[in-house]
Amino acid sequence: MKSALIIRHVPYEGVAGYRQPIEEAGYLIDRIDVSDPAFSSLELREPDLLIMMGGPMGVYEQDQYPWIACQLRRLRHRLEAGRPTLGVCFGAQMMAAALGAEVYAGPHKEVGFHPIRLNAAGISSPLRHLEDVPVLHWHGDTFTMPDNVEPLGSSHLYEYQAFRRGPNILALQFHAEMGEDERFDAWIEEWPESVIEAGGDEASLRAAHDLHGPTAVAAGRKMIAEWVSQFAFNPSADSQWLARCE
Repeated sequence: MKSALIIRHVPYEGVAGYRQPIEEAGYLIDRIDVSDPAFSSLELREPDLLIMMGGPMGVYEQDQYPWIACQLRRLRHRLEAGRPTLGVCFGAQMMAAALGAEVYAGPHKEVGFHPIRLNAAGISSPLRHLEDVPVLHWHGDTFTMPDNVEPLGSSHLYEYQAFRRGPNILALQFHAEMGEDERFDAWIEEWPESVIEAGGDEASLRAAHDLHGPTAVAAGRKMIAEWVSQFAFNPSADSQWLARCE
């Protein structure tokens, strides 16, 4: 079977609704937390698919989280090799940084359900399944656009909400995987101040989750199913980096 590895930066941010289409595409999913002692020596180019989830930390907080710099170095090698990689929220910010972009604290907290404003590239990508679908946003950081990537969409608060490089590399600032996962309660308990800073309240956010969550996850699963079906592999490049690892 093909291998997929999930990197969790905090225990309450998992792959959630994306698990189903990844498994249905024939991937055997494994998971590692950045707190695991084995993480520091993990070869990130090895899995057939790498999935990096979210977290409350910022890419620029490397003094507080020393593993960020180590992960960025190894992630850069994977992206240079064009290996299939998905980043969600903090994971997307890590991908942007590894590709040379600046990641920084934005002027607004973006917390709540609203659609992605897809551009022409987004409409012609797997993100087309999200058109007009309110999905969960929960972040305060943003990034400049890396070189040689395609921006796919924006929101009413942030210009960049997704990008891709070729068919294999996809970065999503939003959370179309969340809407049916009980860990949503942990998010509210962990970051109630973010909801308030974004101008919302807990009751309204829970109501929006109940209203939009199932539709968002269904659309997110279609997006991921299409994305994983169109990977382009380069046997020559793969064999070269595998030889170096050995």
